[in-house]
Amino acid sequence: MATTPVSFLRETHDELKKVVWPARTEVVRLTIVVILVSALVGVYIGGIDFILTKLLSVVIK
Repeated sequence: MATTPVSFLRETHDELKKVVWPARTEVVRLTIVVILVSALVGVYIGGIDFILTKLLSVVIK
């Protein structure tokens, strides 16, 4: 089913009117949560990598 670009843009605009956008405070709060979780996972993986690297260097020597 082919649609014209104008029809597509109209339908997209109509759908975007139905979206319930989050409040600014919610966006800020969830962004902070994502940053903190990402940092914790990075520290965890970095720690495991450091430990395994040290163990491997002991085994190889």
